[in-house]
Parts: sequence; C-alpha cells; structure tokens
Amino acid sequence: MKNQSFVTEFVFLGLSQNPNVQKLILIVSLFVYIATISGNMTIVVTIVCSPTLLGSPMYFFLAFLSLLDASFSSAMTPKMIVDCIYERKTISFEGCMIQLFFEHFFGGAEVIVLTAMAYDRYVAICKPLHYSSIMTRRLCGILVAVAWAGGFLHSIIQIIFTLQLPFCGPNVIDHFICDLYPLLELACIDTHIFGLLVAANIFVFTAMAYGQHVAIFKPLNSSSIMNRGLCYG
Repeated sequence: MKNQSFVTEFVFLGLSQNPNVQKLILIVSLFVYIATISGNMTIVVTIVCSPTLLGSPMYFFLAFLSLLDASFSSAMTPKMIVDCIYERKTISFEGCMIQLFFEHFFGGAEVIVLTAMAYDRYVAICKPLHYSSIMTRRLCGILVAVAWAGGFLHSIIQIIFTLQLPFCGPNVIDHFICDLYPLLELACIDTHIFGLLVAANIFVFTAMAYGQHVAIFKPLNSSSIMNRGLCYG
C-alpha cells in the first residue's frame, strides 16, 4: 500500500496543558536526563579506559548497555524538554518517523543485550571452568552484532507498518512522543489489522528475548543450586 499522507507535521498535547505543571515537568525531566546521561557515560568511560574491565564480558556488555540506554533517552527526552518551553508542541512527519525508528531501535537492542548478559552470568555460574573458553571476545562481538541487527529489524518493521498508513486529517497526538498506537488512532483507515500486526511483532520479539531468560535461568532454581556440581561437568 502506498503512503498517501497529507499531514506534514504532528502536534503533541504533552503531559499537561497547565503552564505551571509544564515548568515542573521541564525541571524534573532536565534533571533526570542529565543524571541519566552522566551516569551512563561515566560507566562507559570508566570501563573503556580500563583494559582489565573491558576485557571482562560482563563489563563489556555493561558498557554497551549503558551506551544504548543513554542513546535511548536521547531519542526522546531532549525533544520533550524543548516542547515544555513552547505552548505549541509540533514535530514534522519525517522527524516523527525518525524518533519512532530510534526509540524501537535502541529499545530492541537493549532487550537483546540484557539477554546476552543473562547468558554470560549463566555460563559463569553453571560452567565456571569453561567460562573463558565459551565467553570469548569473538562471541561477545557476535552477541553485540546480534543486538544491533535485532534492534534494527524490530524497528524497521514498525516503520514499514507506519509508512503504510495514510494520515489525511487529524494531526494531534495525545502523547509527548511519537509512538505507534497514538499514530494508529490518527490514520484515515481502519487500523485494527495493523494494530494486531504491531502487537504481534512486539509480542514475538519480547517473548523470544524473555523466553531465553527463562531457558537460561531454569537450571538455577533451588533444586539445581543444591546439585550445582552437576553443572560443572
């Protein structure tokens, strides 16, 4: 289906229409954003500048996760903070698609990295004697590449769905960022099927990631801990 959008920009309603509340939101959001970026980048710099820490798979993934978290926050928060200054909060159609892409890109990559970190801890606990031979630099690099690829695939699917929607009328988003479901409400067609497809994509992605968590930590239940010696073989 070819996109037939006539909307060139979207208008956010934001978190509140009250000027005093918006000032409070501005201050709190700015403080939280600065703390988030400062904390995450401190972790990244500390690990990268220490060859010992960077050589450990756990800290390697932690640095990557911190970088993704800072990037994820930067995809949304600066725009939201700036919008608190203005009465009319707008974003171009292209800007909305870019924001939507990076939200899901960094968020999807984070989920996969968390799964990789869970696997790293599983190997460290259940197979300590084989840890260094399993969690090699090559494997860590592959897992990071999988995180980038998985985040991109998840995000590009959302964008493809969204670009098929015609936006020809209302352009007011009852939200403070561009997200899929508020956009579905503005489309000029019945979006029931699209909504189901989007939900299915998110469900499959999340189920795969957390299903791996369950599979990884299943040996770490109480009975396995009592018989941990069996894991060491």
